Amino acid sequence: QAQLVESGGGLVQAGGSLRLSCAASGRIFSLYAMGWFRQAPGKEREFVATINWNGDRTTYADSVKGRFTISRDNAKNTVYLQMNSLKPEDTAVYYCAAGPGPTTAPSSYNYWGQGTQVTVSS
Repeated sequence: QAQLVESGGGLVQAGGSLRLSCAASGRIFSLYAMGWFRQAPGKEREFVATINWNGDRTTYADSVKGRFTISRDNAKNTVYLQMNSLKPEDTAVYYCAAGPGPTTAPSSYNYWGQGTQVTVSS
C-alpha cells in the first residue's frame, strides 16, 4: 500500500507561481510512474502531467504545456509540480497519483492523495 500526501497549494494571483509537492510512503516509490490531476468544481477530474519511474519521460496536458513542470526525487520519495504563469482557469483541487505506467487516464493509477487546493485570482 502506498500513501500520498500533497502540499504546496494556496491562493496566488494570475501570473504567479506555486510548487506542489507529493510525498510518498509505503511501497517502493521509485517503481511507480507518478501523475498530477486536477478537478475544478462541477467538472471531471482531468490529467495535468505524468512522469515515468526514473524521470526521463514526461507528458503534459496541452493546457499546461510550457507553464508547468513535473519532476521527481526518488531519494526523497517526492514528486513535484512547478506551476508558472498561473491562470484563473488553473483553479482546482490538485491530486497526485501513483501507478504502473505513465498514462493520462485516471483509471490507470492505483493510489491517490487527498488533494490540495490551488486558487488563482484574476
